[in-house]
Amino acid sequence: MNYLKYLLILLIVSPLKGQSLEIIGQDSIGFEKETIPVRKRPLLAASEIVGINIGVWAFDRYAIRGSYAYISLNSMQRNLREGFHWDNDKFATNLFFHPYHGSLYYNSARSNGLNFNQSALFTVGGSLMWELLMEKELPSTNDWIMTGIGGIAMGEIFFRTSDLILDNSAHGSNRLGREIAGFIIAPGRGLTRILTGEAWKITSARGKRFQSPNVEFSLATGIKTLELRNMDEETFDESTGFVLNGQMEYGDLFESDNQPFSYFSANLDLNIQKNQPLIGQFNFMGRLIGKTVFENANNQLYLGAYYHFDYYDSDSLAYAQKVRGTKTPYVVGTPAAVGGGLVYEGNFFNNRFKMKSQTHANAVLLGASLSDYYRGDERNYNFGSGYAIKELLCFSYKNKFSFAFNTFYSLLLTWKGYDRNTDFTNFTPTDYEMLNVQGDKSKAHYTILESILGYDINPRWGICYQRFDFFRKTNYAYLPDFKTTTSDERVIVRYKF
Repeated sequence: MNYLKYLLILLIVSPLKGQSLEIIGQDSIGFEKETIPVRKRPLLAASEIVGINIGVWAFDRYAIRGSYAYISLNSMQRNLREGFHWDNDKFATNLFFHPYHGSLYYNSARSNGLNFNQSALFTVGGSLMWELLMEKELPSTNDWIMTGIGGIAMGEIFFRTSDLILDNSAHGSNRLGREIAGFIIAPGRGLTRILTGEAWKITSARGKRFQSPNVEFSLATGIKTLELRNMDEETFDESTGFVLNGQMEYGDLFESDNQPFSYFSANLDLNIQKNQPLIGQFNFMGRLIGKTVFENANNQLYLGAYYHFDYYDSDSLAYAQKVRGTKTPYVVGTPAAVGGGLVYEGNFFNNRFKMKSQTHANAVLLGASLSDYYRGDERNYNFGSGYAIKELLCFSYKNKFSFAFNTFYSLLLTWKGYDRNTDFTNFTPTDYEMLNVQGDKSKAHYTILESILGYDINPRWGICYQRFDFFRKTNYAYLPDFKTTTSDERVIVRYKF
């Protein structure tokens, strides 16, 4: 694997900076010349997690001097006494960076020989320690859920991705490059390799934890135009910039496998656009369990259970004063969703015409959606639970022309709202913390339509037109309802590795 692939992997799975088989619960896989035995080290894993929490706290306390980091025995006792509350952090903090933080815990355990389920328990425990002891603020219900569930999923994906790069038989600059890339992708695993000496130990086996899967990467860039319109008015505002997109598909979509995340797909958008967040979109889907239910020469039908993480973020447009109500196009995320999926692939007319479809129905344990009214300290969105439905369709002709149409619908119910007579005029961050609400009591309906028209110039290069349409309708219990629509159009050039 060359260094361009390292760069692409880093782009997709660490924006801050085939087939797959695993025997869960065993210390080593035992594939000759690929793997080496991994001894279970639960005490080292726990020590790393405690060390990560202390290290992050020390940085927050002494480097950036965050008020929340001035902890004491009194703050710890208060947290244990008061219990969990809903916090008011930014959308990216709660729905992206907290799951990423959880992935550090997960990989500290996973890299010390623990299996998927055991590593998940360590992740939940690490998050619980942070919430109860390491912050002056009250423990956060949403943080614990998102750090735990999101961290487990992100952690397994990052662990498997780092496994593509790390090679204990490499040496010199090649080894150094692999170790640095692996550390950036999965810092918890990188820390373990340093503490155990595996980072520089050269062996005849490559030290893999999984067989080499089928992996596809692509990188794309192009022009992006974002347009916000109030559905009850004729006025609109727009902004133009650039987008950098990375996609990754790992494993076999139709493999009958009971190992979590032996198949996953990931998608990341980075914005280069005025007033817009750097991370605009992040999606990944991982198979938990699945089985082929029908197969013949030209058709396959597959049923499985999947974890879903969907994240769409935007900020106020530069000239959105004309639009009544909120000036933000969209904010929606479902980082803790799981459900069943039916996957189909068919080949027709001697493989000249191909069709793929995926239908998913998910329960959303916790998600978030833009609010037109609630402005709790740093928060402009409501937490909620509900369900989501996805339909993904892709048609291709002679492996040259392709058309895809994807639909994402979610309903998020914010069930713990504030009293309708609450006066927010002189509210302080502490008041919002003690208010302890998910936001406005409401029902948020989001429909996201994605259309892609593509042409492959050759097996590596392709061009495509891509359009997103975001339709939001939020029904509020005490306030006027609100509807908006946003379009996001792109013309991009893509390179497949």
